[in-house]
Parts: sequence; C-alpha cells; structure tokens
Amino acid sequence: MIFLYIVTQLWSEFVGKLMRRVLLLLVTLSFASCADVSTEAQFPQLTYAHLGKFILDVSKIEIVNKFRSNYETKTVEHMMPVSPAVAAYQWAKDRLEPSGFSGRYAVFTIVDGTVSTKSLKREDGIKGAIKIEQSELFEAKILVRIEVFDSNDRRLAMTNAEALRFRSVSENITLNERDKIWFAMSETLISDLNKELESSIPKFLGQYIL
Repeated sequence: MIFLYIVTQLWSEFVGKLMRRVLLLLVTLSFASCADVSTEAQFPQLTYAHLGKFILDVSKIEIVNKFRSNYETKTVEHMMPVSPAVAAYQWAKDRLEPSGFSGRYAVFTIVDGTVSTKSLKREDGIKGAIKIEQSELFEAKILVRIEVFDSNDRRLAMTNAEALRFRSVSENITLNERDKIWFAMSETLISDLNKELESSIPKFLGQYIL
C-alpha cells in the first residue's frame, strides 16, 4: 500500500509538471501569434525629388489619376501599403515642374496601376501536402501619359511610359512578409518607370524642356 501511495504521488507530480509545461507552451504560442498579427510593418514614403526635376516650358502641370481599382476582380492594389498609382502620382509631383508663361500646360495621367493575382498550380498527394510551394503570382503594371497642350487645348506633344513587374510568393507567407513584397514591387516598378520616362521625355517633349 505504501509503495502504491508513493507511485501515485510521483505520477501525480509528473502529470502536474507536464500539464504546467504544456499550458506555458500554449500561452507562449498564443502571445507570439497575437504579436505577429498586431505588429504591422512600417514603410518609408517613396519620394523622387532627389532624382532631379524636368522643368517644362508650361504655365501649369495637372496630375490626373484615371485609374480606378476593380474590387470585383482578382486585384490587390487597393490592399497594398503603397500602390503603383500612388507612387506614380508622387513621382510626377516630385519630378515635373512648370516654369513658363506661354499659356501652354501639361497633363500627367495615370492610365493603369493594376496589381493582379493568380493562383499557381501546386503538387497533389502526400508530396504536395508536405512541400512548401509557390502558391500565388502577383503582376504589377503602371502606365502613364504626359501631354502638352496649347492655350486652346490642342495637343502639341505626348509620350507614354509603361512598366511591369512579376513576383511569386510561397503558400506559408505571413501578412507582414506579403506587405513587404508589395512595397518592394511598387518601389521597383516606379524605378523602371522612371528609366522609361527619363528616356522618353527628352525624346518626345524635348522642345518643351527648359
């Protein structure tokens, strides 16, 4: 009886310690999960003034965003920390400057800023269940147009510029990691657009650059 009592006490103490450790582990994991959800990544503002300005011989420059997100399709630009359209607007604000008194004016138009998403095919069966694969593909697009008009609204010159970026992500990506990828996509997309505009503006609007 004494032996049985000792065994029972030891077993009870062991189970108690085990349950406390399991409870501690669950609480720790719960806090870690909450921290991951509640902590949002912070992103710097994308600016382009350091790249210099295109000074145009016009009295004013209008920046127009004609792009509108289509929430009914598989697009995600409205969920991004900085969408391509917002970044393109900032580019025009930072890099285009009017400095003329001729009555001419320029219009910078954001035509497209779509970021679409496409599900990627994954492997079936047991191998697919244990393998971490690329599950989604993002396609980011930006299309802008710059036009110069005279005082009678007749177009005198025009140039278009477009940039595309693609990025796939794995199925186990976190929300913060996804936001960082989206931010990087907008950043590199406008960098590509900037290169296109630095080439096309002198070529097609050269006579209106001061």
